Amino acid sequence: MSKADPGLIEAEDISVALGLLTRLPVPGGTRGARAAWAWPVAGFLVALIAGLCGWFLLAIGLVPGVAAATVLGILAMLTGAMHEDGLADSADGLFGGWTVARRLEIMKDSRIGTYGMLALLLVTLARWSALSFLLATGHTLAPLIVAAMLSRAALPLAMIAMPNARGEGLSQSAGVPPRPSAALGLVLALIAAIALLGWAAIPVVLAAAVPIIALALLAQVKIGGQTGDILGAMQQLGEVAVLSALCGLV
Repeated sequence: MSKADPGLIEAEDISVALGLLTRLPVPGGTRGARAAWAWPVAGFLVALIAGLCGWFLLAIGLVPGVAAATVLGILAMLTGAMHEDGLADSADGLFGGWTVARRLEIMKDSRIGTYGMLALLLVTLARWSALSFLLATGHTLAPLIVAAMLSRAALPLAMIAMPNARGEGLSQSAGVPPRPSAALGLVLALIAAIALLGWAAIPVVLAAAVPIIALALLAQVKIGGQTGDILGAMQQLGEVAVLSALCGLV
């Protein structure tokens, strides 16, 4: 396969995905969004590391609430809190500006506003509450892995369905994922969900889709497309939706 005709899967794709979506020290690459199929794989690895840490903390006697808080802290450190930052910036921009230009300007500002602080606080509290319950009921790795993979599998689909609203930034520089790559990533996430949850994966997938689609529609109306911040917010909302849905199913 020549450079002019890149394959669907390349050896460097997982490293590229980890370099884009985490702070793990891995070699870079030039595949960009062509490696989007591996984004759920990056989520799997991050969730596995955090989940094993949570399992260890429970094993040595820590209460589920403390273990859950530690797991969320580890997830944030492994990803550089980029998704949390996207959630806060998206909330500030979408609800704090009156024009498209002003909303995008607010989203680019590194300072956090009232909407962003509230969004970050409420979503993190919801994630912690759901994860604490799941850890207390003996469900450690599966919820984290499914939430991480499904929430990241949605991002390439959003990049295909929605134009880049800014014309610059991380989302723009990564490029538009090829449809086969995005489809493969979704299939991998669905297989993992079914393997770990059985048929309970169906309501969990639907639960994840609702806030992600709602945010996509809101972003399309408010700013005319997606940005890296919007994608980060989608990941956070998808993750909390999966964890919350699982609380009602275990």
